[in-house]
Amino acid sequence: MEIKPLPWLKQSLAVWRKDLRIEFRTRYAYSALIMFAITTLVTVSFSVGGFALDADISAALLWIILFFSAMAGLARTFVHEEEAGTVTALKMAAQPEPVLIGKYLFNVTLLSSLTVLVVPLFLVLLNQKVLLPGVLVAVLLLGCLGLAGASTILAAIVAKAGAKSSLMTVLAFPVLLPLLFAAISATRMAFAGGLPRAITTDLLMLFFYDGTAVVASLLLFEYVWNE
Repeated sequence: MEIKPLPWLKQSLAVWRKDLRIEFRTRYAYSALIMFAITTLVTVSFSVGGFALDADISAALLWIILFFSAMAGLARTFVHEEEAGTVTALKMAAQPEPVLIGKYLFNVTLLSSLTVLVVPLFLVLLNQKVLLPGVLVAVLLLGCLGLAGASTILAAIVAKAGAKSSLMTVLAFPVLLPLLFAAISATRMAFAGGLPRAITTDLLMLFFYDGTAVVASLLLFEYVWNE
């Protein structure tokens, strides 16, 4: 007996594949992410001049680069639907929740590919050692999920506003501040080492933030989408 996939999952994957195909053709969002991240990373590298920085400073710089790079590209998640005039067709084709999940998966894909490219370059250019690589991988994974979760619902709100480019960062910074604090703290311990209890606390903070962001987005998105 063949088991058909849940309608939500099928619609979500369809939205995710649609956005990936559009991005592969235009490369607008990914180009914005990559160009901002690489430009900032090279600028920081030249400013440092080859000297190894403290773990606190390196961790903060890494997440500043990832945060502003995400803001440069993830706002396009819903903006291109408004600009192309495909919002009505998307509303007719799928329920609000699968649309949000599909957009969320798309943002996670973009951020994950950005992180895989930028973080090794960051470690090499800034001569940064990693004492706890497993912790760093966990922090980057949870951080990307949190960035994507909060940015997706914010992108839906920003798409209906006028000043789309500047409003995204203004709205996202206070919402993502708890995630950035926990991610920077855990990344610092991944670079320099730290107590297991402190590392676990930061990782749990990131985990619960990710869950809260996704659940809150699912609850609020229908009102934003149908506005």
